[in-house]
Amino acid sequence: MPALKPTDFTCTVTWLGRVADRDTALASDPVDQLAARFDGPEGEAHGGINRPSDSRVIDLHPRGTTIRNVRQFSVVSEEDLAAIAAKMEIDHLDPRWLGATMVVKGLPDFTLVPPSSRLQGPDGVTLVIDMENRPCQLPAKVIEEALPGTGKRFKSAARGRRGVTAWVEREGVLNVGDTLRLAIPDQPAWPHLEKARS
Repeated sequence: MPALKPTDFTCTVTWLGRVADRDTALASDPVDQLAARFDGPEGEAHGGINRPSDSRVIDLHPRGTTIRNVRQFSVVSEEDLAAIAAKMEIDHLDPRWLGATMVVKGLPDFTLVPPSSRLQGPDGVTLVIDMENRPCQLPAKVIEEALPGTGKRFKSAARGRRGVTAWVEREGVLNVGDTLRLAIPDQPAWPHLEKARS
């Protein structure tokens, strides 16, 4: 019996972007198409099979330890971007300011999609969702430059809505306008989750 269950839930790719050099700028540049390779989006600074560990996994690995890169893609939804913008009291939150790789539309509560779910495109290209991408101060600085006086509102406004990180399971090409189908792990929720979090 398959461990992954395709669902009737789909989303549309409405925006794609690439960060060419994250040492120069976090902001991503929009593109119409992205080649998704095993080491991530082609030409993306956040790509690579491995990455140095950081504060997100500091309880498991000393900072700078080489670990598997499950943060090749930063995926956000139009719905979550709109909700963050409303909470920040701004008209629009540009995905470039977040260093986003992909924006999708149509999946409810996108940031809460279960880890290890898959998003599969028309040519078979498949992304594995790692987990929620918790908000940090890096986008706040970019937002502050674009809209002075608003950057400090980002982190609290984006809590629970910042999207997810993902990595490439099957290579292919992603295009603006593509429909992606969601597959989820076919397993019950771990009954000890709340105890583990406390």
